[in-house]
Amino acid sequence: MVLVDSSAWIESLRRKGDMHVKLAVEGLLDAYEAMWCSPVRLEVLGGARRDERARLGRMFSVIPYRSCKEDDWDRAVALAWRLRGRGLTVPWLDVLIASVAIHDEVRLYAVDKHFREIARHCPLMLYQPGYGGSFNDTDG
Repeated sequence: MVLVDSSAWIESLRRKGDMHVKLAVEGLLDAYEAMWCSPVRLEVLGGARRDERARLGRMFSVIPYRSCKEDDWDRAVALAWRLRGRGLTVPWLDVLIASVAIHDEVRLYAVDKHFREIARHCPLMLYQPGYGGSFNDTDG
């Protein structure tokens, strides 16, 4: 499975969004590999235009969903402390999303540069679109 970050979902849903991102997300959906989680739900659906809310709700209702529990928040706090100790400050929801991906041992697809920074300091596996999809922790 690949946890798809809101940055990739949002880019793929834009009419004039990056075609590479659109194809990557479509490929994950076609292969039944895409999943999402609570903070991504907030970022994508919370920012949806009124006329798109019902359609997006239907679309996301069939994609595997991972809700966050209390221990996810605890792991995110520990990761935030580790990152801050190394001089890296990133948005809190990005820390939570990364923490979920690390804990669940799934790849994360994001077009947000913060995740490349996070991956330099922890075992976050970033998804690289392409034939068969992969991750490359040295490209971070």
